[in-house]
Amino acid sequence: MVNVLEKWQVKWALRNMSDHIANAIATIKNCEISGKDECYIKACNLLKEVLKVMQKEKYIGEFEFIDDGKQGYFRVKLIGKINNCGVIKPRFPVKVKDLEKWEKRFLPARDFGILIVSTPQGVMTHREAKEKHIGGVLIAYVY
Repeated sequence: MVNVLEKWQVKWALRNMSDHIANAIATIKNCEISGKDECYIKACNLLKEVLKVMQKEKYIGEFEFIDDGKQGYFRVKLIGKINNCGVIKPRFPVKVKDLEKWEKRFLPARDFGILIVSTPQGVMTHREAKEKHIGGVLIAYVY
């Protein structure tokens, strides 16, 4: 019985650690709440694109990749503009016509905040996806 419990705990811990986007968004949110100027996040390619979108929308400052010989990590400058952010799980596929429904569900008001969407043309905000008339997969929300 103990071995089964230990295996379950290890499996659960590895499952939670494998979602880099969720860990990164939670770290950014916690550092913003505690008033820190910067935070360090494990790196991955999708996270780099998400950070670019957040930077373009002026929710975070500069970020840089720091190579540690393994996976590497990002140092993200925080500017105190994030009220709330979170990852959207499961990653729902959305059509262009359904973006408004998801905007109402995750954002507090119209034209306040962004949904981050992964599309065939790259990672972008829900507004850019509407302009280009392309759907994709919801990743996160920030406001």
